[in-house]
Amino acid sequence: MDKDMQEVLKKAEVLVEALPYIQKFNKKVIVVKYGGSAMSNPDLQRSVITDVTLLKLVGFKPIIVHGGGKAISNWVSKVGKEAEFVNGLRVTDEETMEIAEMVLGRVNKQLVSMVQELGVNSIGISGKDSGLLHVTKKYSDGKDIGFVGEVDKVDPQILFDMMDRDYIPIVAPIGFDDNYDTYNINADDAACAIAKAVGADKLAFLTDIEGVYRDIKDPSTFISNLTCSEADALIAGGNIGGGMLPKLTNCTNAIREGVKRVHILDGRIPHCLLLEIFTNKGVGTMFMPDHDNVELGA
Repeated sequence: MDKDMQEVLKKAEVLVEALPYIQKFNKKVIVVKYGGSAMSNPDLQRSVITDVTLLKLVGFKPIIVHGGGKAISNWVSKVGKEAEFVNGLRVTDEETMEIAEMVLGRVNKQLVSMVQELGVNSIGISGKDSGLLHVTKKYSDGKDIGFVGEVDKVDPQILFDMMDRDYIPIVAPIGFDDNYDTYNINADDAACAIAKAVGADKLAFLTDIEGVYRDIKDPSTFISNLTCSEADALIAGGNIGGGMLPKLTNCTNAIREGVKRVHILDGRIPHCLLLEIFTNKGVGTMFMPDHDNVELGA
């Protein structure tokens, strides 16, 4: 058998392996939280958008919720301000809020353009549109950090309408409070709230880490699958810290409120979404309910 034929057969094997997953998740909703390095590297950006577009074309109903923290910090510095964070949350005064909304709107339309270029229809919105994301003011350890919102209500009808009309919704994490003041929302929190509200089968966080480790300094302790109780034990045991702590809490909360599977993926790996969803081994950490079994197409 010549080399060219071997390559063709390898491609066929990949397609055959993917088939049961495609069948299982036909017409199922997947929420993709898109951020980190995968947003700032043009090649990775193209890879992520290609993955999401392919998911749409094989029958998924994807929703993208994106961040833009690095771009916001760059623009804040351009106007002579210094970015300030408290417990990982951006301190957002009125001027910073205006910058954040401008930058997130720009990022949003760039992503829409990339999807459209691949031949799939997309609409970019923020959480302000149609009252999608309602917030209350968020405090960090009792400290006022400005216009930072905590999602307390989601009206997902606009997302259902767009998906029914065959569009990919792309959401910027901005919302209103009762006074219709504008608030910045942590993109992880926004993605979690949306996934719960639409009853997503999957929620995928694209991050700058490979997944969850029992010991971050020991690569052999990587965890491919975690139940909520196992994640709680890791947190209680002091194994998880820093930025991973709120992310794990988001993952377990989403599972307990109805999302069937949550994935933490390394967005620096090209096509990590496809590798996680359409291959038996996967590449990240998958969260699932207690007493659940990892099964075909999980």
